[in-house]
Amino acid sequence: MDTIIKLVDVTKIYHEGNQSVVALDQVNVDVPRGQFLAIRGPSGCGKSTLINLLGGLDVPTRGKITVDQIDLGEMDDVQLTRFRRDRVGIIFQFFNLVPILDVRENVALPFLIKGTPIKEANERATELLQMVGLLERQHHHAQEISGGEMQRVAIARALINDPDIILADEPTGNLDSKTGRKILELLSRLKSELKKTIIMATHSTEVNEFADREMTMRDGRLYEKGEIAD
Repeated sequence: MDTIIKLVDVTKIYHEGNQSVVALDQVNVDVPRGQFLAIRGPSGCGKSTLINLLGGLDVPTRGKITVDQIDLGEMDDVQLTRFRRDRVGIIFQFFNLVPILDVRENVALPFLIKGTPIKEANERATELLQMVGLLERQHHHAQEISGGEMQRVAIARALINDPDIILADEPTGNLDSKTGRKILELLSRLKSELKKTIIMATHSTEVNEFADREMTMRDGRLYEKGEIAD
């Protein structure tokens, strides 16, 4: 299969005073293009660190991360910014919506930062809000919509630049089980219909119904499902 993401011996160490904390410990994984990969594990196991590295928000202490055979470690700040803008959409647990903007403006914001004309950005945002079922809420502000709706806004925003890769860090963590399931169904639909590669860090046990592949993270190490007990 066509590999889009490859990690080779990726290690991340944080230094806190005189102590060193190993967040990721020699992680190796190949992610095929168009796969929905779920990474499960307890809090503090390294899932969010991995998402940050894949999104170019942080750099590994050792090892190599490549996307389409391009080494992220060899990119300068300008190239990494362009990579994050054009190739990756990130969905966070806490939504990260701008409260003074309405729903459509929140979705359009990355397009506007890129320099897209307002009319084009609004048309693209409207199209995405229809896709996630929130067109009727486009002129509401964040405090006027539910948590599940805010997460759907965040997903639409992550898609605005039509990225190849969607990274989701505990996207259902602040939602009730029914709403969380709807978010999983939406991500699965994006994978199937838009052919996106999705990597999701999660506690959810329901994700195995939707993901193509499930891996487990323990103490900074990544295992295929079944290699260790959940």
